[in-house]
Amino acid sequence: MKELSVWTRPRPQRREQPALSREQIVAAALELLDAEGIDALSMRKLGTRLKAGATSMYTHVASKEELLELVVDEVYGEVEPPVPGKDWRAAITRYARGVRAGLLRHPWIGSVLGEAGVAYLGPNVLRLSESTLAVFEAGGFSLEGADRALNTVMAYVIGRATSEAAWLTRLARSGQSEQEWAERLWPAAERAVGAYPRLAALYAAQRGQDQRESRDREFEEGLECVLDGLETRLR
Repeated sequence: MKELSVWTRPRPQRREQPALSREQIVAAALELLDAEGIDALSMRKLGTRLKAGATSMYTHVASKEELLELVVDEVYGEVEPPVPGKDWRAAITRYARGVRAGLLRHPWIGSVLGEAGVAYLGPNVLRLSESTLAVFEAGGFSLEGADRALNTVMAYVIGRATSEAAWLTRLARSGQSEQEWAERLWPAAERAVGAYPRLAALYAAQRGQDQRESRDREFEEGLECVLDGLETRLR
Protein backbone atom coordinates (compact mmCIF):
# COMPACT_ATOMS: atom_id res chain seq x y z
CA MET A 1 0.00 0.00 0.00
CA LYS A 2 1.29 3.47 -0.89
CA GLU A 3 2.22 5.61 2.08
CA LEU A 4 0.15 8.76 2.70
CA SER A 5 3.23 10.87 3.33
CA VAL A 6 7.00 10.65 3.38
CA TRP A 7 6.73 11.16 7.14
CA THR A 8 4.73 7.94 7.57
CA ARG A 9 7.31 5.79 5.79
CA PRO A 10 10.29 4.41 7.74
CA ARG A 11 13.52 6.10 6.75
CA PRO A 12 15.90 3.67 5.05
CA GLN A 13 18.87 2.40 7.03
CA ARG A 14 22.08 4.29 6.36
CA ARG A 15 24.95 2.44 4.78
CA GLU A 16 28.46 2.93 6.12
CA GLN A 17 29.39 5.18 3.20
CA PRO A 18 26.21 6.18 1.37
CA ALA A 19 26.70 7.52 -2.13
CA LEU A 20 23.88 10.02 -1.67
CA SER A 21 21.98 11.25 1.36
CA ARG A 22 18.42 12.51 1.75
CA GLU A 23 19.85 15.86 2.85
CA GLN A 24 21.83 16.19 -0.39
CA ILE A 25 18.74 15.40 -2.44
CA VAL A 26 16.62 17.96 -0.60
CA ALA A 27 19.29 20.66 -0.86
CA ALA A 28 19.68 20.11 -4.60
CA ALA A 29 15.91 20.10 -5.14
CA LEU A 30 15.54 23.37 -3.23
CA GLU A 31 18.30 24.94 -5.30
CA LEU A 32 16.64 23.77 -8.52
CA LEU A 33 13.20 25.02 -7.47
CA ASP A 34 14.53 28.43 -6.49
CA ALA A 35 16.43 28.78 -9.75
CA GLU A 36 13.88 27.42 -12.23
CA GLY A 37 10.49 27.05 -10.51
CA ILE A 38 8.11 24.21 -9.81
CA ASP A 39 7.68 23.13 -13.43
CA ALA A 40 11.39 22.41 -13.72
CA LEU A 41 11.45 19.83 -10.94
CA SER A 42 11.59 16.18 -11.96
CA MET A 43 13.34 13.19 -10.47
CA ARG A 44 15.26 12.66 -13.70
CA LYS A 45 16.50 16.25 -13.85
CA LEU A 46 17.43 16.18 -10.20
CA GLY A 47 19.33 12.95 -10.67
CA THR A 48 21.30 14.52 -13.52
CA ARG A 49 22.07 17.53 -11.34
CA LEU A 50 23.36 15.25 -8.58
CA LYS A 51 25.09 12.88 -11.02
CA ALA A 52 23.17 10.07 -9.37
CA GLY A 53 21.26 7.10 -10.72
CA ALA A 54 17.60 6.39 -10.11
CA THR A 55 18.35 3.65 -7.60
CA SER A 56 20.22 5.89 -5.20
CA MET A 57 17.55 8.59 -5.57
CA TYR A 58 14.58 6.34 -4.90
CA THR A 59 16.27 4.76 -1.91
CA HIS A 60 15.51 8.00 -0.05
CA VAL A 61 12.55 9.50 -1.91
CA ALA A 62 9.84 7.37 -3.50
CA SER A 63 8.27 10.08 -5.66
CA LYS A 64 8.25 13.74 -6.61
CA GLU A 65 5.39 14.26 -4.14
CA GLU A 66 7.51 12.92 -1.28
CA LEU A 67 10.37 15.11 -2.36
CA LEU A 68 8.17 18.21 -2.23
CA GLU A 69 7.09 17.32 1.32
CA LEU A 70 10.73 17.23 2.35
CA VAL A 71 11.64 20.46 0.58
CA VAL A 72 8.67 22.39 1.97
CA ASP A 73 9.59 21.32 5.49
CA GLU A 74 13.15 22.44 4.77
CA VAL A 75 11.85 25.91 3.89
CA TYR A 76 9.91 26.07 7.16
CA GLY A 77 13.15 25.16 8.90
CA GLU A 78 14.46 28.61 7.92
CA VAL A 79 11.81 30.31 10.08
CA GLU A 80 12.74 31.32 13.62
CA PRO A 81 10.24 29.81 16.08
CA PRO A 82 8.42 32.29 18.34
CA VAL A 83 9.27 32.37 22.04
CA PRO A 84 6.54 32.59 24.71
CA GLY A 85 6.66 35.77 26.77
CA LYS A 86 4.64 38.67 28.12
CA ASP A 87 3.68 40.10 24.71
CA TRP A 88 2.07 37.41 22.57
CA ARG A 89 1.19 39.90 19.83
CA ALA A 90 4.81 40.97 19.35
CA ALA A 91 5.98 37.35 19.21
CA ILE A 92 3.31 36.35 16.68
CA THR A 93 4.02 39.44 14.59
CA ARG A 94 7.72 38.52 14.34
CA TYR A 95 6.80 34.94 13.52
CA ALA A 96 4.31 35.98 10.81
CA ARG A 97 6.93 38.22 9.23
CA GLY A 98 9.39 35.32 9.26
CA VAL A 99 6.95 32.95 7.55
CA ARG A 100 6.12 35.56 4.91
CA ALA A 101 9.80 36.24 4.25
CA GLY A 102 10.47 32.52 3.86
CA LEU A 103 7.64 32.06 1.39
CA LEU A 104 8.78 35.06 -0.65
CA ARG A 105 12.34 33.71 -0.77
CA HIS A 106 10.93 30.54 -2.34
CA PRO A 107 7.97 31.78 -4.44
CA TRP A 108 7.30 28.37 -6.04
CA ILE A 109 6.06 27.06 -2.68
CA GLY A 110 2.60 28.63 -2.98
CA SER A 111 1.62 26.19 -5.70
CA VAL A 112 2.14 23.13 -3.46
CA LEU A 113 1.10 24.20 0.05
CA GLY A 114 -2.51 23.13 -0.47
CA GLU A 115 -1.63 19.58 -1.50
CA ALA A 116 -2.60 16.82 0.93
CA GLY A 117 0.17 15.72 3.24
CA VAL A 118 2.66 18.41 2.29
CA ALA A 119 4.71 19.46 5.33
CA TYR A 120 1.99 18.96 7.95
CA LEU A 121 3.92 16.16 9.68
CA GLY A 122 7.38 17.50 8.95
CA PRO A 123 9.62 18.05 11.99
CA ASN A 124 10.17 21.74 11.26
CA VAL A 125 6.46 22.45 10.85
CA LEU A 126 5.68 20.54 14.04
CA ARG A 127 8.38 22.44 15.94
CA LEU A 128 7.02 25.79 14.75
CA SER A 129 3.43 24.80 15.52
CA GLU A 130 4.33 23.68 19.04
CA SER A 131 6.19 26.93 19.73
CA THR A 132 3.39 29.08 18.34
CA LEU A 133 0.75 27.27 20.40
CA ALA A 134 2.90 27.89 23.48
CA VAL A 135 3.02 31.62 22.67
CA PHE A 136 -0.76 31.84 22.43
CA GLU A 137 -1.22 29.81 25.61
CA ALA A 138 1.18 32.10 27.47
CA GLY A 139 -0.94 34.99 26.23
CA GLY A 140 -4.06 33.58 27.86
CA PHE A 141 -5.63 31.44 25.14
CA SER A 142 -6.87 27.94 25.90
CA LEU A 143 -5.16 25.18 23.93
CA GLU A 144 -8.18 24.92 21.62
CA GLY A 145 -8.28 28.70 21.28
CA ALA A 146 -4.56 28.76 20.56
CA ASP A 147 -5.07 26.22 17.79
CA ARG A 148 -7.78 28.35 16.19
CA ALA A 149 -5.63 31.46 16.54
CA LEU A 150 -2.66 29.73 14.93
CA ASN A 151 -4.78 28.50 12.02
CA THR A 152 -6.23 31.98 11.52
CA VAL A 153 -2.86 33.71 11.49
CA MET A 154 -1.35 31.13 9.14
CA ALA A 155 -4.32 31.35 6.77
CA TYR A 156 -3.76 35.09 6.51
CA VAL A 157 0.02 34.92 6.15
CA ILE A 158 0.02 32.09 3.60
CA GLY A 159 -2.82 33.66 1.63
CA ARG A 160 -1.07 37.02 1.40
CA ALA A 161 2.40 35.63 0.81
CA THR A 162 1.42 33.15 -1.89
CA SER A 163 -0.41 35.91 -3.78
CA GLU A 164 2.69 38.09 -3.51
CA ALA A 165 4.90 35.21 -4.61
CA ALA A 166 2.77 34.58 -7.70
CA TRP A 167 2.97 38.28 -8.55
CA LEU A 168 6.76 38.39 -8.10
CA THR A 169 7.16 35.23 -10.18
CA ARG A 170 5.23 36.83 -13.01
CA LEU A 171 7.37 39.95 -12.74
CA ALA A 172 10.55 37.89 -12.89
CA ARG A 173 9.38 36.24 -16.09
CA SER A 174 8.60 39.64 -17.63
CA GLY A 175 12.03 41.04 -16.81
CA GLN A 176 10.49 44.18 -15.31
CA SER A 177 10.66 45.66 -11.84
CA GLU A 178 7.53 46.26 -9.77
CA GLN A 179 7.77 49.99 -10.40
CA GLU A 180 8.17 49.56 -14.15
CA TRP A 181 5.17 47.24 -14.31
CA ALA A 182 3.02 49.60 -12.25
CA GLU A 183 3.94 52.65 -14.30
CA ARG A 184 3.07 50.87 -17.55
CA LEU A 185 -0.19 49.45 -16.21
CA TRP A 186 -1.47 52.46 -14.25
CA PRO A 187 -2.94 54.56 -17.10
CA ALA A 188 -5.02 51.61 -18.31
CA ALA A 189 -6.05 50.77 -14.75
CA GLU A 190 -7.23 54.32 -14.10
CA ARG A 191 -9.29 54.30 -17.28
CA ALA A 192 -10.83 50.96 -16.30
CA VAL A 193 -11.99 52.22 -12.89
CA GLY A 194 -13.17 55.62 -14.13
CA ALA A 195 -16.85 54.72 -13.67
CA TYR A 196 -16.28 53.47 -10.11
CA PRO A 197 -15.65 56.46 -7.83
CA ARG A 198 -14.32 54.55 -4.81
CA LEU A 199 -11.88 52.52 -6.86
CA ALA A 200 -10.87 55.63 -8.80
CA ALA A 201 -10.12 57.45 -5.54
CA LEU A 202 -8.03 54.54 -4.28
CA TYR A 203 -6.06 54.27 -7.52
CA ALA A 204 -5.42 58.01 -7.57
CA ALA A 205 -4.13 57.93 -3.99
CA GLN A 206 -1.87 54.95 -4.67
CA ARG A 207 -0.30 56.16 -7.89
CA GLY A 208 3.43 56.73 -7.62
CA GLN A 209 3.84 54.79 -4.38
CA ASP A 210 6.79 52.47 -3.90
CA GLN A 211 5.32 49.06 -4.68
CA ARG A 212 7.54 47.11 -2.29
CA GLU A 213 6.77 49.46 0.58
CA SER A 214 3.09 49.31 -0.28
CA ARG A 215 3.07 45.50 -0.12
CA ASP A 216 4.88 45.54 3.22
CA ARG A 217 2.49 48.11 4.66
CA GLU A 218 -0.60 46.24 3.49
CA PHE A 219 0.72 43.03 5.04
CA GLU A 220 1.39 44.71 8.37
CA GLU A 221 -1.99 46.44 8.48
CA GLY A 222 -3.83 43.24 7.59
CA LEU A 223 -1.93 41.31 10.25
CA GLU A 224 -2.88 43.95 12.83
CA CYS A 225 -6.53 43.47 11.91
CA VAL A 226 -6.21 39.70 12.42
CA LEU A 227 -4.49 40.13 15.79
CA ASP A 228 -7.04 42.76 16.86
CA GLY A 229 -9.77 40.24 16.20
CA LEU A 230 -8.00 37.52 18.19
CA GLU A 231 -7.38 39.90 21.07
CA THR A 232 -11.05 40.87 21.13
CA ARG A 233 -12.07 37.23 21.38
CA LEU A 234 -9.52 36.65 24.12
CA ARG A 235 -10.95 39.50 26.19
